[in-house]
Amino acid sequence: MLRKLLENLRGAFAFLLLSANTLFWCLLLFVLALVKLALPFEPARRRLDRLLNAVATAWIACNTGWMRLTQPTRWDVEGADALAPGGWYLVNSNHQSWVDIFVLQRVLSGRIPLLKFFLKQQLIYVPVIGLAWWALDFPFMRRHGKAALRANPGLRRQDTETTRRACEKFARTPTSVTNFAEGTRFTPAKHRGQSSPYRHLLKPRAGALAFAMGALGTRFRSLVDATIVYPGGAPTFWDFLCGRVPEVRVRIRELPIPEVFCSGNYEGDPALRSSFHQWLDQLWRDKDRQIGELLQDSGTA
Repeated sequence: MLRKLLENLRGAFAFLLLSANTLFWCLLLFVLALVKLALPFEPARRRLDRLLNAVATAWIACNTGWMRLTQPTRWDVEGADALAPGGWYLVNSNHQSWVDIFVLQRVLSGRIPLLKFFLKQQLIYVPVIGLAWWALDFPFMRRHGKAALRANPGLRRQDTETTRRACEKFARTPTSVTNFAEGTRFTPAKHRGQSSPYRHLLKPRAGALAFAMGALGTRFRSLVDATIVYPGGAPTFWDFLCGRVPEVRVRIRELPIPEVFCSGNYEGDPALRSSFHQWLDQLWRDKDRQIGELLQDSGTA
């Protein structure tokens, strides 16, 4: 009972630090975003993009600070030290929890440019942080089910156009375009509902990755493939704040992006689309096997 009370007090303190950090940096972010809206000149917007990214990077650095202060979590990370900060990257990861975003930011910040995520449209309404994501030009995607797409194929073009416009903005300054290919957080129920062929992953959605490759082409230096494992089980964000995540394991691989995926037409070329799906399936099989090995090493498989 006393332990749970102390954990909840830790969580409340961590949440207070996160909230204060977010409000402080978001105020500056919003001021810069308003200036950017008022200045339609491309050179000015490029400079402001760099300032906005610097503010977001400072927010991430302060988050890492309160994590170290309040969290007893053991971090087991391999592969991140080999990355270089220059240029554009395409980042892909498995997805289990809101905590994944903080994990990726902590592990990759300073090693590659600022991570910018593909987000669900509804997240723009999250107080304060939703506006911050908008100010930083994060793309908000409308998720449509297969039935809706069959009934109205035109819906597919909405996300294609959103990805294209976002990538045009990303081209102004080095960016790490980040995507959770599963499109949603992994749960056993979703896994069963999909009849997923992977043991630890949902089926990947190819669209956002393929469109980003096509839009930014050879600008991408490489694909940064991140695998996140929580040996104690996928945590809620409150669990994380309360220090109930004993260990986080992260494995980073830097992989070349096949040139054909950057220069080809994913939508209009069935052969290329099939090749892309095979490439992504192999990437996912490798990740699924790696997750199994990491869980087995921790004795939780």
